[in-house]
Amino acid sequence: MNDDMKNRFRVFRRGWGTFYCEDLVTKKQTTLKTRDKAEAYRLVAARNETEEAPAFSLQLARVYWKAGDPAAAKRTWQNVMDEIPKLKYGDTQHRWHTAIKDKAFDSIRDRVVLETQAEHFLKVLENNLVSTNVFLRRIHNSALDMNWLPWPILPKKRWPAVKYKEKRGITLEEHQAIVEREKNPERKAFYQLAWHLGASQSDIAFLDAKNIDWENRVISFARKKTGSVAIMRFDDEMAEVLRSLPLFAPSFPICGVSAPPTGGRSSNNAARDLASRESPCTATDTHGRNAPRPPAIQNGSRRRPWATTARPSTAPMLERPKSNFRFGGCRD
Repeated sequence: MNDDMKNRFRVFRRGWGTFYCEDLVTKKQTTLKTRDKAEAYRLVAARNETEEAPAFSLQLARVYWKAGDPAAAKRTWQNVMDEIPKLKYGDTQHRWHTAIKDKAFDSIRDRVVLETQAEHFLKVLENNLVSTNVFLRRIHNSALDMNWLPWPILPKKRWPAVKYKEKRGITLEEHQAIVEREKNPERKAFYQLAWHLGASQSDIAFLDAKNIDWENRVISFARKKTGSVAIMRFDDEMAEVLRSLPLFAPSFPICGVSAPPTGGRSSNNAARDLASRESPCTATDTHGRNAPRPPAIQNGSRRRPWATTARPSTAPMLERPKSNFRFGGCRD
């Protein structure tokens, strides 16, 4: 009786032989899922110890965890970060190799995983950068999935919210300013096609003569990201741009795989420099994963007005190719 008055939890057995635990404060009863008397009393004793000395119980849990996993005593967050890219491939693996070099992670690289406290993660997230927040969550979840952590360091609701910067699409005036200032004819044509086609930069960079059907005035290509085929008609303005490109070579060798970028500057950087000089535009990329996006439709929908930030061609879209299409035909 004295033990029950001193302890918050007590053990009892139901008629069918299963042991239960009762909270003497809330009167809530939960099953211990065992019929072993010794195990039942050991589980309830652990709950009472946790109630009386939470800090001691936490250290005791770590001792048991390290005993079951000898490597846990020395496993650091750098070890966790080194293991994640091994399970990735291609571009995803490259992004992980880049992400784990973030200087924000320097404060926890050599810290033992089991000795990490919430304040250590909050220090990493002080600057609240989107990439740091996102990848630290993934690193943390990876450690949990691999059973390298017995419990979450930061509960899901306690993670700082991911706050993205304001993004918008490039305007016609800004596009014209970029084109007027560009002296490289290939790069200028690149910007013009990005505006008219609304395609990604990779898709435009790998355009070839075989993608153009001059007889039907149609341009088609397979999107690099999704593999879906994009088919659209082009008008006179876009035809003039296409005629300025090489016929039997990749349209943009400065951006494609046939030659390295000219002068070490990508088309994105050129567009960023030119747009910043001409206007206070915060948008730089004409398209792509990092491109600015127009504001979402204010009706609760997450969809954008169209899938790209570039203005689509004024020519009508063609739903599907005809059977007599001849890609790579002669020009007018």
